[in-house]
Amino acid sequence: MAKRVLIKPIISEKSEMLTEAVNQYSFVVDKKATKGQIKNAVEELYEVKVKGVNTLIMPSRSKNRNTKRGFIRGSVPSFKKAVVTVAEGEVIDFFGDV
Repeated sequence: MAKRVLIKPIISEKSEMLTEAVNQYSFVVDKKATKGQIKNAVEELYEVKVKGVNTLIMPSRSKNRNTKRGFIRGSVPSFKKAVVTVAEGEVIDFFGDV
């Protein structure tokens, strides 16, 4: 069940700064997942103590690009993002022994 709730971690400059500064990790989650389900999934998969969960739905946005055949319009779908605060001294290791 935990793998259905958490789709993937978000690895970006901003999420790395949040991790270093206030011990927060960002995930793309299922749109129907609740804060309690997200908390249980993170605790189960990564074996850490979660202090809090904040969620937000990122809206869809349009993208355009030029090709040899002309102008192509498309869109990026919306998704739900969760920012999870982990207890002091605990760390989530996304990369393992890379």
